[in-house]
Amino acid sequence: MTFVDEVKNAVTPRAALLVIGVLALQLLFIASYVGALHNPKPRDVPFAVVAPGQSAARLVEQLRSLPGEPLDPRALPDEATARRQILNRDIDGALIVDPASKTDTLLVASGGGTVLSSALTTLTTRVEASQQREVRTVDVAPASPADFDGLSAFYLVVGWCVGGYLCASILAISAGSRPANRQRAVIRLGVMALYSIAGGIGGAIIVGPILGALPGSVMALWGLGALVVFAVGAITLALQALTGIVGIGLAVLLVVIAGNPSAGGAFPLPMLPPFWEAIGPALPPGAGTWVARSIAYFKGNAITGPLLVLAAWAVAGAAITLAMASLRRTPDTSDSHPAESSPSGV
Repeated sequence: MTFVDEVKNAVTPRAALLVIGVLALQLLFIASYVGALHNPKPRDVPFAVVAPGQSAARLVEQLRSLPGEPLDPRALPDEATARRQILNRDIDGALIVDPASKTDTLLVASGGGTVLSSALTTLTTRVEASQQREVRTVDVAPASPADFDGLSAFYLVVGWCVGGYLCASILAISAGSRPANRQRAVIRLGVMALYSIAGGIGGAIIVGPILGALPGSVMALWGLGALVVFAVGAITLALQALTGIVGIGLAVLLVVIAGNPSAGGAFPLPMLPPFWEAIGPALPPGAGTWVARSIAYFKGNAITGPLLVLAAWAVAGAAITLAMASLRRTPDTSDSHPAESSPSGV
């Protein structure tokens, strides 16, 4: 047997295609993470100005015309309104002008990401200095001292996402990527749900009572964790039902390659390039990170939309998995597993 024949026997066409797919995922991983995170800078950050009379309009226009358009400023009537909008996560900062002194107040919320609050402080200090004024910073929703750079919520959600697609992948590897029938699909989704409950409470306890990294309700974080894990697991099961073992790679593409760098973890959404800023809130890591930070630092405000995003992924994943299992089809020997045909295989 020639060397070429040995290669053909050792590397089947299907294996070669899978290797090419892995290479593509590797390159996309590099492109996505470096593309999203290599040059963070604020862009169109929701920002408020509180100032007397016509000076508010002038300052808003000045901030809007800054090079690179880092801010999306608007005038508010008073400091109380600005604080309320920050806690509601409608804006990320506010400048309170004091006409009776040379010092103004900048309101920020490091719980939403310390990198962004630092960038707002630097930017506002530079603008104020050009007017021979000073600025003092007040953090109205400070990150926990045990939550360095406000990253704990992001890492918590990443851990939940990893658990979701790994659990779904194990179910596929052990018993065939496509459920043999509707009953098997229900069993897989049931296992996924039980795993999600365990993973949710485990993560909430670790970051809360054990490490003290995140404040906020443990029960609320538990519920979020269960939803994140199940949403990611369900969509992974659905992708496997649609495409076979390739679905694992598609789940990695969706959650890890596209979702993690766009989640607003290392750098909040207004500091990401437009593409990643746009897709982040629609993917599980971004929606989960937003809700986790809201639970920890913003009194649970502004979570309805992200929770609906996670619920949509969970429902869509479960529905597709059940629908694909209900379809009549010929057996797929390319990714079947002996356990799939046995009574105990799920």
